[in-house]
Amino acid sequence: MGASMPAAVAGHYDRLDRFYRQLWGEHVHHGLWTDPAATPEAAVRHLVHRVAADAGIGAGTAVCDIGCGYGAPARLWAAEYEASVTGYTVSAAQHDYARRQPVRGPAPTYHLQDFLDNDRPAESADAAVAIESLTHIADPPAAVREAAHLLRPGGRFVACVWMAAPNPPAWARRLLLAPICADGRLSGLPTVRMLHRWATQAGLRVDRLDDVTPFVRPTWTVVLRRFVRALGSDPALWRLLLDAAESERVFARTLPRIWAAQRLGVLRYGWLVATKA
Repeated sequence: MGASMPAAVAGHYDRLDRFYRQLWGEHVHHGLWTDPAATPEAAVRHLVHRVAADAGIGAGTAVCDIGCGYGAPARLWAAEYEASVTGYTVSAAQHDYARRQPVRGPAPTYHLQDFLDNDRPAESADAAVAIESLTHIADPPAAVREAAHLLRPGGRFVACVWMAAPNPPAWARRLLLAPICADGRLSGLPTVRMLHRWATQAGLRVDRLDDVTPFVRPTWTVVLRRFVRALGSDPALWRLLLDAAESERVFARTLPRIWAAQRLGVLRYGWLVATKA
């Protein structure tokens, strides 16, 4: 999508704003089920807390949240860690929602702006995080380089990234991964080797790069169940999908693709922790 990528991502999330908040809640990312008995809400918060631990977020930490969405992680880090968070989103609907929410602790700052166009000074952040946002950026390696540029020496970069398996079969690329990228407005799906290379070429030391797919996989069962229930009980959701352009309606049809791709092992979930030397 190149230069049109921010506009495509923004339009997608703006038009399906109600759809996302109804099915995902305000966090709009996977849960982390290290406890199989955890509720979806607890699993989602657990992921955000684990990101905070790996990023070294604490009182006064200057955090750059790349692709902050509705600002739920930023509010959690402000309220429970007293961190100073600056978030970036290209979605006007997400930006407006985030700014209207009350928060305990230091109020996060939200920018309606492509992260690659930010004007933040070099070495002004203690931590940079990207929760499922790197592949929504037209040039993900450039985003990693920019994150490294903004980090102070010793600062941490944590990214939760949708990835492709190292060598998925051609049929999986054609029937699953390519449609997931197109329908989800993704610039692509890196492999774990590519993600490692992006970090090291940005001058970061990779401390850990884990495949945590089994621990996030329950997310899609939860989302599909919510979707089916909503279709049966909420006529407004039907109207939203029917009124949306075909390019947006098709995303509802790709939900089973994502569920299947994770179950088949061709769609992975990477957890990168890196440090600026």
